[in-house]
Amino acid sequence: MSTQTAEPPTTTNSGDGSDDERVRSQSVLTRLLTRPEFGALVAVVLVWGFFAVVASDNNFISTQTTAAILNRAAPLGILAVAVALLMIAGEFDLSVGSVIGFAGMAIMLLVSSSDVGGLAWPLLPALVVALVITAGVGFLNGIMVITTRLPSFIITLGALFVFRGLATAIPRTVTNRTQLGGFDTIPGADAIVSLFGRKIDLFGARFDISIAWWLGLTLLAWFVLSRTPIGNWIFGVGGDDNASRNVGVPVTRLKIGLFMVTASAAFLVALIQVASFGGADSLRGELQEFNAIIAAVVGGVLLTGGYGSVIGATLGALIFAMVQQGIIVTGVDGDWFKVFVGAILVVAVVFNNFIRTQAQKR
Repeated sequence: MSTQTAEPPTTTNSGDGSDDERVRSQSVLTRLLTRPEFGALVAVVLVWGFFAVVASDNNFISTQTTAAILNRAAPLGILAVAVALLMIAGEFDLSVGSVIGFAGMAIMLLVSSSDVGGLAWPLLPALVVALVITAGVGFLNGIMVITTRLPSFIITLGALFVFRGLATAIPRTVTNRTQLGGFDTIPGADAIVSLFGRKIDLFGARFDISIAWWLGLTLLAWFVLSRTPIGNWIFGVGGDDNASRNVGVPVTRLKIGLFMVTASAAFLVALIQVASFGGADSLRGELQEFNAIIAAVVGGVLLTGGYGSVIGATLGALIFAMVQQGIIVTGVDGDWFKVFVGAILVVAVVFNNFIRTQAQKR
């Protein structure tokens, strides 16, 4: 009786996989095209170039206009980065805009004097409690999505109306107003204004410090998404949460945590607005939930989850702000802004799908 032993196929492996015949090599161009933020980067160049030509006589290429664009983009960018993480994980949060108004009112009700119906708390404990309450909104959204198994679109749409209503009803009941000011007069407010509401003079223009928060949050989110196991979990859950759960990913904790991240981002935007404007308004943050989703989609995040980039979401917010400021600079009626936004959204989705399809064929 003879025994035959099959020899393994001979392969040459240089250690980095470049000579392995089982690995299909990709050109630099193909790898570039498959990056989710590539389309947004091209759009940034095209939109800036368009307004640079059209509004060349209206001072579009200047540090003042650049500062105005970045100042507009920063609050939306903070929201868009957090929303992009959640969307990559396959969920939506339509309540972030309402939570901005709710969080701002929570801050002002806690620190305002009793003469106007506030609780007159010291500033630091009031901010901590307001942050805990706001993060609790995200926790509630996450728990509701997980336990009911309803689409997050429905749960957070309900939360949108609930917290917009609370942001209006509570201050009106307690203070008979929907706008609360006087934050600058609160003891200790100077430090908060310096951290969150300061303007920095640079090259003859005034840049909001919120730009630094926006860029810092983008770098942090990029690091988490691309350099940590949590990033792999987010992509995996967005692709197939059941499969991710079967391989040990803590899907429930991850999704609840991401809802808390979006709510905390809304708190940060609310705090920046309170520090910048000296108070809160119940209507602040209206439609920002949709703007943040549009920025994320323009930045290459798929509505179905499992694919996207926080860098792309940041570029999407930048495009949004460039269109807003470009319309102002060129003197076009502001009513046309929504037309541009809708057109850019459709074009961005079509363009991203086209680029991704072409890259997969290469």
